[in-house]
Amino acid sequence: MVLHPAEADTGIVFRRTDAAGGTEIQASWRNAIETPLCTTLVDPKGNQIATIEHLMSALSGCGIDNAVIELNGPEVPIMDGSAAPFVFLIECAGVAVQSSPRRALRILEEISVSEPHRAASLAPGNGFTVSFEIEFPDTLIGRQEWFTEVNESAFKRDVARARTFGLAQDIEKMRAMGLARGGSLENAIVVNGHEIVNEDGLRFPNEFVRHKVLDSIGDLYMAGTPIIGHFQGDRAGHALTLRLLQTLFAEEGAWEWTELTTSHSAAGAQTQPNRAVAARA
Repeated sequence: MVLHPAEADTGIVFRRTDAAGGTEIQASWRNAIETPLCTTLVDPKGNQIATIEHLMSALSGCGIDNAVIELNGPEVPIMDGSAAPFVFLIECAGVAVQSSPRRALRILEEISVSEPHRAASLAPGNGFTVSFEIEFPDTLIGRQEWFTEVNESAFKRDVARARTFGLAQDIEKMRAMGLARGGSLENAIVVNGHEIVNEDGLRFPNEFVRHKVLDSIGDLYMAGTPIIGHFQGDRAGHALTLRLLQTLFAEEGAWEWTELTTSHSAAGAQTQPNRAVAARA
């Protein structure tokens, strides 16, 4: 995987160099499909790019509006199962401030989607905040809930290092379905009943729910811009978050485009500029 700089207002674009004739896919909810356990983009020819959520979360958390991600295969590298390696890559590339203003999606009315035992919603709010609740009874995970403001410093400190996780009894089922073939203790937390299989243990006492927040931030960045509002997830997954974005954009009165501003005590509110990765990495 290679990160490339992109012009202002390009957005996040994935490029597959191995596809016949090459292909580029905008990281948009319009190009996403529901797939088990990850977020997947697809072009009209059927070329897919899977497991984009951790990289998208890093781009969102680091405030990157424009980048071209070049891949020579159908999936983003899993790395250690968190967003931290991608944050490191972005920091190595640096950030370029661009001339055009940065826009955001402001939530005006609450929108929600649900199915038995899970739900997701977006509601008006100041800035971008996320709260999430999970429950895995009869396991070490149990019930966890967490709330965070999402900004660059909080993302790097509290969210980026949280790894994906799975239950030991589900691994063989997943592999029989052709999933998680590259999964190992190097890129996921494995829970066996009331024990952590990984020798190094957890990075946070509530790392499980923090990773669900990480996933949500990445999936919501398929809106194409930062969000001003509050996201609530209750046992929600990638598919439900995608349905939430589809429902949101179908309700035009529930949102509006606005320019992101930064408050300065002396100069008042100033418009934030677009930001891109500054160099190839």
